[in-house]
Amino acid sequence: MAGLMRIFTWWQGATLNTLFHTWLKGELVGTDEFGNRYYRTKGGAIDPALGFERRWVIYNGYAEGSATPPGWYGWLHHTTDIAPPADNYKPRDWQLPHEPNLTGTPQAWRPPGSTLASGVRPPATGDYEAWTP
Repeated sequence: MAGLMRIFTWWQGATLNTLFHTWLKGELVGTDEFGNRYYRTKGGAIDPALGFERRWVIYNGYAEGSATPPGWYGWLHHTTDIAPPADNYKPRDWQLPHEPNLTGTPQAWRPPGSTLASGVRPPATGDYEAWTP
């Protein structure tokens, strides 16, 4: 079953085609603290269609874009030319540690008054006036 998922899905790691392309044309640049592996075209070759080198990530497990740390995100999106291992990247004081995207899970944030929030919904305050045409 795991082999079929590897062939037909992209969200449980790289597909066989991506792994083959990475083996053929990619070079490993580094790995982050989550085990995600970052690649670029061999030797930093410029893609003629793009005008710059291709960069990509193979996620460790579930493919979740929000699991990319800030330093690697900047490198992937060509904000910086130097990858975090060579750049000695240090997160800024205002950058928080990664938290996974919890949308659709029981831990998702639900604002006060949401029908999905626990507890009692606050009563209407009377400041609402219905529109009538």
